[in-house]
Amino acid sequence: MRVIDISLTIKPGMPGWPGDNPVDLHRVSKIEDGEVANISFLAASVHTGTHVDAPFHFLADGKTIEDLSMDALVGPVQVLQLTSNIEVITSEVLEQLKIEPVVERVLFKTSNSEIWARPGSPFTKHFVGVDESGAKFLADRKMKLVGIDYLSISIFKEIITPHQILLGAGTVILEGLDLREVHAGKYMLYCLPLKLEGADGAPARAVLVEG
Repeated sequence: MRVIDISLTIKPGMPGWPGDNPVDLHRVSKIEDGEVANISFLAASVHTGTHVDAPFHFLADGKTIEDLSMDALVGPVQVLQLTSNIEVITSEVLEQLKIEPVVERVLFKTSNSEIWARPGSPFTKHFVGVDESGAKFLADRKMKLVGIDYLSISIFKEIITPHQILLGAGTVILEGLDLREVHAGKYMLYCLPLKLEGADGAPARAVLVEG
């Protein structure tokens, strides 16, 4: 059995969505200063790093993060690897990816993964994501969960509609994955977002289990 951590490390200076407050992570109590314990303080957007979007993120009457079904967040998943020339995940692209009929969770490994290989890279608008047609395709397939290797499932110029389609269909969205060490194939996914009351999303620790 192999366990693969597909979560980004939360740290100051990491790329975040434009307009979000940057990560503030520092120690407020230090043993070397005579304190009995080290204690750290964290302030960050709930959409920092590897995170789960709750329906409330784009739907005014949607569920908040603590009410998401754990059944969607844990279970078999298919990792789909896209060639580097694909910039938008359309319905036509999805038709060609050969998603297995019984699959209810998919993760997209795209050229976005190369971004995480460059430490200190700022946020970029030029990332691979799903468009409206792709979102409709996935919603029609009744996917329980869809994940991707950058900070949004949707392409930058079409952020709202694909989110609304997927979240409205009850699909959990998992964003900010680090899939560099992952090959295409079937795995078990364990994704546990923080249980934050009334929140539209939450950072998550996500792992894949192989074998």
